[in-house]
Amino acid sequence: YYNEYKSYLRLVMPNIKLQSSDGDIFDVDISIAKQSGTISTMLEGKTKVYKLQLLKKDLGMDEDDDDPVPLPNVSAMILKKVICWCKHHKDDPPKPEDDDNIEKRTDDIDSWDQDFLKVDQGTLFELILAANYLDIKGLLDVTCKTVANMIKGKRAEEIRKTFNIKNDFTPEEEEQIKKENEWCEDP
Repeated sequence: YYNEYKSYLRLVMPNIKLQSSDGDIFDVDISIAKQSGTISTMLEGKTKVYKLQLLKKDLGMDEDDDDPVPLPNVSAMILKKVICWCKHHKDDPPKPEDDDNIEKRTDDIDSWDQDFLKVDQGTLFELILAANYLDIKGLLDVTCKTVANMIKGKRAEEIRKTFNIKNDFTPEEEEQIKKENEWCEDP
């Protein structure tokens, strides 16, 4: 059934229009857009509408519904990057489901992704938010690993400086937290 559904979608709508929060429209191949769990769910809900449109076309009642899929939480700049990432990874095999027993690694980011994610922090965090909103697990994984690598091996003061985080602890509170978490400090 799934393969018939995929073939049907390609016939009915080989491309889909995505609209960013700032109103830009992106014409995207359906197979690229469906890497997003959010968009896939939206499209499954629209299948009945597309079947009705096909029937109307067959009857000579050409009613073309070309409304874009609104993505109110993703700007045009970020959506363009997300689409680029999805195009590059379109033929990747599906990742296995998360297994809590598998050690999480941050040193397995391929070179294309490393280059792709050489962006300012604001863009990196917007990509994380977009990957989460759009439910693109691979992109969310690689962006979060990139942030983890930025933090790895740094002391709290260095992390605050890296991410421009204000220290709102009093010296006493900070000392208490250090005492409570001595177990996680490197010897």
